[in-house]
Amino acid sequence: MNNSLPEGLAAKFAEAKVRLHEKERKSKQHIERANLRDEVQFKATHGLLVVFFLWIIALHAIGLFLFTRGFLLTRLVLEQQSQCEISSIGGVVNSMTDLTLRRKHGCWHPKTFDKAVIVVIDALRFDFTVPYEARDNASEPHYFHNAFTVLSEVAASEPNNAILFPFIADPPTTTLQRLKGLTTGTLPTFIDAGSNFAGSEIDEDNLIAQLRRQGKRIAFLGDDTWVALFGKHFEQNLTHPYDSLNVWDLHTVDNGVNEHIFPLLEQKESKKWDVLIGHYLGVDHAGHRYGPDHPAMSNKLKQMDGVVRNLIEAIDSKTLLIVMGDHGMDPKGDHGGESQGEIEAALWMYSKKGIFGKYPGRAASVANPRPVAQIDIVPTLALLLGVPIPYNNLGAPIAEAFVGPDSDNWENLVQVNRITGAQIRRYQQAYAVARKEEVDGDSIASTYWIRGESKYNTLLAGGVPHADAEHWSSIFHDFSAFQEENLRVCRNLWARFDLVSMSAGCLVLAGSIAILAVYARGISGGRVEITGLFLQCIGIGMSVGALTAYVTGFVVSTKLSRTNTALLGTALGSMAGFACALVYIKWRLLPLWPTSVWGALAALFTVSHALLFASNSFTIWEDIVLNFFLATFGIGALVHSQRQSDLTARALGAYHSLVFLILVRVASLSKLCREEQMPYCVSTFYASATTSVSAPYSLSLLLLMAIALPSVIKSFYKGTKSYEGPASFWIGFSFRIGLVLNAVYWIMDAADNGEWLSIDERLLKATKMFVSQLILAMGFVVGQVGFAWAQVCLGIELSSKQGKKAPLEQNPTSKKISSDSGGSVVLLGYSNLHGTRFLLLVITWALPLILLQKPLGGISMGILLWQILNVLEIIDCNELNDSAIGPVVLGLLGNAHFFSTGHQATLPSIQWETAFIPFTTIVYPWSPLLIILNSVGPQILTALSVPLIALWKKQPKQCGMLSCVMVCIATFILYHTVVATSAAACAGWLRRHLMLHKIFSPRFMLGGVVLLVVDIVVSLVSLGALRWNFMAVAEVFGYQY
Repeated sequence: MNNSLPEGLAAKFAEAKVRLHEKERKSKQHIERANLRDEVQFKATHGLLVVFFLWIIALHAIGLFLFTRGFLLTRLVLEQQSQCEISSIGGVVNSMTDLTLRRKHGCWHPKTFDKAVIVVIDALRFDFTVPYEARDNASEPHYFHNAFTVLSEVAASEPNNAILFPFIADPPTTTLQRLKGLTTGTLPTFIDAGSNFAGSEIDEDNLIAQLRRQGKRIAFLGDDTWVALFGKHFEQNLTHPYDSLNVWDLHTVDNGVNEHIFPLLEQKESKKWDVLIGHYLGVDHAGHRYGPDHPAMSNKLKQMDGVVRNLIEAIDSKTLLIVMGDHGMDPKGDHGGESQGEIEAALWMYSKKGIFGKYPGRAASVANPRPVAQIDIVPTLALLLGVPIPYNNLGAPIAEAFVGPDSDNWENLVQVNRITGAQIRRYQQAYAVARKEEVDGDSIASTYWIRGESKYNTLLAGGVPHADAEHWSSIFHDFSAFQEENLRVCRNLWARFDLVSMSAGCLVLAGSIAILAVYARGISGGRVEITGLFLQCIGIGMSVGALTAYVTGFVVSTKLSRTNTALLGTALGSMAGFACALVYIKWRLLPLWPTSVWGALAALFTVSHALLFASNSFTIWEDIVLNFFLATFGIGALVHSQRQSDLTARALGAYHSLVFLILVRVASLSKLCREEQMPYCVSTFYASATTSVSAPYSLSLLLLMAIALPSVIKSFYKGTKSYEGPASFWIGFSFRIGLVLNAVYWIMDAADNGEWLSIDERLLKATKMFVSQLILAMGFVVGQVGFAWAQVCLGIELSSKQGKKAPLEQNPTSKKISSDSGGSVVLLGYSNLHGTRFLLLVITWALPLILLQKPLGGISMGILLWQILNVLEIIDCNELNDSAIGPVVLGLLGNAHFFSTGHQATLPSIQWETAFIPFTTIVYPWSPLLIILNSVGPQILTALSVPLIALWKKQPKQCGMLSCVMVCIATFILYHTVVATSAAACAGWLRRHLMLHKIFSPRFMLGGVVLLVVDIVVSLVSLGALRWNFMAVAEVFGYQY
């Protein structure tokens, strides 16, 4: 039987089949074109939003730059150099023979020594060198007591041969700035602390250059910072520098110095040098790594004691031996600030000649010595070695080195003080010319100088026939008073502020607050469609502002430089453009005051935090205040949750509010007290208040966190049936393995510190480094690439008509798609598709950020991640996605955990050793970047989480999500902008406060750094990841934003 169709029917069937295929092809092409159009439109929209927030970053950068230029002033460096042939008190050498003789016997004053051995023991605190005396029967000596006894022993037994002083440093007490002060005799400015990492050659007159200029041969051993500053002045074959910034290494530098210093003191080798400098680092590194009260510190001090005893035996009578600390350290072993322990180093001078006496009018006492300023070592060494005093020096000669062994050589004391005073006066006059202002004028200092000179000239002219000690003493006190008063004047001079620049910076920052407030809370409807209009007006305003400022710089004389005027004009012009754009959407403008209780609470938190900085007491206790704010939010959320009509929402809201409150309390237990909080605060971040070693129990907590935290995160995914797709591998395997490796790293670090294991130290360090680099690669490389290509956290479950009840009917977190056959396809995790995928980014960043904290800081970061998830659930249960409270609470969390991770708004609390977690030495730019990630890691993690406020538990087809994300981001940045602006304004207003550089300046600098980092993370990382997130969801459900 023939089953083929008739020929005509077959042709029609084939034609219909072709038409159907063509229709399907066109339909497919239409869908592809629509998807491509939607994709291009989304990318363009997303790009405009990124550009808008880049403009916000530019405003903040300009505002902070202008304020900083006026607030953190730098000292003007003069290029003049002192010369041997031109004395500070007059007289010029006219022949080379006379110049040669002067250099041989002393340029401005007869020299006392031919050679000098200068030993710098980094962080040698004064109390390390004096005998311990128990104040009561209960007190016991610390490890740093009675270990370095040679200095006090010799000073007590041979007072004419040795003197020991408290050596007072000018803050900031960082090594680089102290070396500059010890060689130039100048005062640092506060902003100099920021250049502690990278030293560059000193471009002003200094003691090392003067020694070299007078033909002295300088040998150097130790800290390589000296080579960066003075390398060209050292004898190349007698220079042996060592890496100085690896604070984990206690022995390499010290052993290297010992290897070379004693051979150089032998008779044959000693002819090759005139000045020998050795810089030991072991004491400083022991302080950073363990703290001063640790056996490692005792061992280091005992080693230095032996070194100095050997040096005493090795030198001859023509050689001056100096042992000094460049700064001290605080109770934890850190430095950089201005606490008593940080600024009080030790200075010990020794000579076999027996030249030292006592300060006039003061009884000699080793137990109660006279403190001397570190800058005083510069003229003292210059005069003792017969070289000119550096031109910029402000220090005074140390009287004990010139008054003679019988303490009666008043004439010599007057001569050296007159020479030094004349050089200071010459520097004053040159500085006044360079700054085009009067530095001295009719000041008290001038009165002292004129009176002293008059008495001196009268005495030399024979006006005082029988000059005795009283007359010389009177002249000495006049010259000494001149130097002290001049130093006070110079301190005030370099504490001047450029109020115009500071005001301009505050104006730009305040303008950015207004813009963010309007963009975040003052416009109804979406933000996506109006951002293009804003950018057009901003661009026009920016061009007009820049051009106007450029022309104004030539026509009108302003106190700002042309560059700063152009920056200000550009910022103001762009802000004016934004204001003009509001005219086109004026019907959409809303009042800025809060319209709900939660909005009012968010505003109250923000304003209250900003007002803290008007008081030094509130600034000091900022950590306590922030925890109070967070507890207030938790209690408010608990109460508000009970008003929900839905029983599930009520229960979830109460549960997460209680957990949030508990975690706030637990996180607050981790604290590092600042000096001003004592004795009302007890540090718990380290094993004790006098060490920087983590407590052993924190290592156990790291292992517990590795087990528990992934399970906690998993429970939040399970709540919306989202533990599907990449989530199980990402959280259950990768994140858990990373946390285990983090615990392993810190256990190995503790084993290295405590010498628990007998394995080779180099092998242990190499293993530590490999583990840390592996964790960082997992988070910052593999994790970021994986996130970009990851699928959504979506699962599929099939059910037949005869099967059990569909999951949709049991839990409304999924989506059921019915089929004609009566079965269904259930999409698990549909209701939280955006949120669960974006959270993978936060988890990816959390892993390396946890590694870069100390052990207890890592626990705090884990708690922070848990609290972020609590906040997301609280916001969802109480339907607060559109409120400002969510972003503000995230901002408060970031700042609160800054303190619970062992930080304070002080220089000494910076955890510099973080730079060496993955490296053995400083590696640019990664090492400074690692310190930033350590310092503001909590703020970074909360900045990454901001989009989740809008995305958490939102279905992929919901409209307006992108605009809601922009509102959250703008609100979050607004909070940080208000805080940073207030910190800057209060620092400027309180610029004459005694605690300016101890409290207000560091808090302003922290606020500025946090603001810029948060801006960059939110605008580039979070917004950039948002693009990948929407595109991944669009592959399944199409574009809807």
